[in-house]
Amino acid sequence: MLPHTVEAFARPWGRFGYSFGRRFFLLIGVGLVWLVPIFINRRFAYAMLLWDLLVLLGWAADLVSLPKPGLLQVQRIWHSPLSLATETQVEISISSKAKATLHVELRDDVPSELNHRPGQTRFMIPPSGQSSGTYTVKPRKRGEAIVGQVYLQYQTSMRLAERWAAADLKQKVVVYPDLREARRQAMFLMQSRQFDLEKRLSRSRGAGHSFESLREYREGDDFSDICWTATARRGKLVTRLYELEKSQTIWLVLDTGRLMRTYVASLSKLDYAISAGLALAQVALLTGDRVGLLAYARSIQSRVPPERGTAQLRQVLEALALVREDVSEADHLQAASRLMRDQKRRSMVVWITDLAETAMTPEVIEAASTLVSRHLVLFVVIGQPDLRMAAVRSPQNVAEMYEVSAAQEILHRRELLLARLRERGALAVEAESADLAPLLVNSYLEVKQKSLL
Repeated sequence: MLPHTVEAFARPWGRFGYSFGRRFFLLIGVGLVWLVPIFINRRFAYAMLLWDLLVLLGWAADLVSLPKPGLLQVQRIWHSPLSLATETQVEISISSKAKATLHVELRDDVPSELNHRPGQTRFMIPPSGQSSGTYTVKPRKRGEAIVGQVYLQYQTSMRLAERWAAADLKQKVVVYPDLREARRQAMFLMQSRQFDLEKRLSRSRGAGHSFESLREYREGDDFSDICWTATARRGKLVTRLYELEKSQTIWLVLDTGRLMRTYVASLSKLDYAISAGLALAQVALLTGDRVGLLAYARSIQSRVPPERGTAQLRQVLEALALVREDVSEADHLQAASRLMRDQKRRSMVVWITDLAETAMTPEVIEAASTLVSRHLVLFVVIGQPDLRMAAVRSPQNVAEMYEVSAAQEILHRRELLLARLRERGALAVEAESADLAPLLVNSYLEVKQKSLL
């Protein structure tokens, strides 16, 4: 996941590859003081010309002492994987074979997907030594991005002349979903459900149908779990313990159509859905279940067959990193048909989407209904915070009254659509983007504990 380190020797850049340093122009400016005595005696003009000539000779000598770009080897080193909305340190290291101390100012050609401005840093390289500088990027979009060349401006300690160079460190990097947030959500929610962390959260006793062991009856245990044969042998109440069934299949179905392009705060609804889905995938894989992914718009964007283990989490993560919002309406029926064809056995389908505001029943409702006969469907609609705020606002005039009424009608209709899905056997809920991850994980754990799957 960590972008690989790239290196290259610098080469001349620009029309001439060199220029004047700031100190050169400062000294030329100092020479202008001779203009005052020139008004008294024009012979002082020769003194000004002599000063300028000395400065120019000093610049030429400094330029000769500057090493050629080929003596500089440049490296780009990434300190951590790139993930959405997370700061990452990037190090630029330069090795010099020159005998002079160099003062380097560089600019890295970082695309807008990674940062709102190019990466910049400056540092000093000792003679025949190595030094480095760092800058920070904060990715704003998932997926692949191209990082370009590194441009250098370097000077000696005289600072009269400078050379321009560029190192071809062009590389393709991948921005992943917010890994730390998904991991934090998963760990917090699993702890709150009292998963056995010392056993790597592999099982949860007291729920499910798979027999695990026997123990002495405790107050609060279900009477139906009492083992009467063991009770008769020991002369005291003994209860059966069960563990959650493993190797069940969980499908994460993501709508990537135009409705998921809506931004809430600084992220799109799809970004929130991916972060929540990643948290759910971590929990499900750690409990021994098989996790699959289906992301779709007008066509199937990404499909990962359900498997178990940490390697599967990596595959799901790689696929989620490249999922993008589509400008067109999603084909929900095609996605449902593909899932029914690929998954014959009963599974849990976690479908994350949004509802279009149309007079007719949205296609996604009909598509999800076709899955209910075979699968347990958790249908999650991402809500719009400003819509709920508008619905509870007190109108101050006629225009605001119509806005409040429209918002209330939209919310009421969305609830009716979700209620229709519940009547057909689906678990249908609407959640705000910030509450999406806790909702998915808690719903999944509840399904496991109640053995609904």
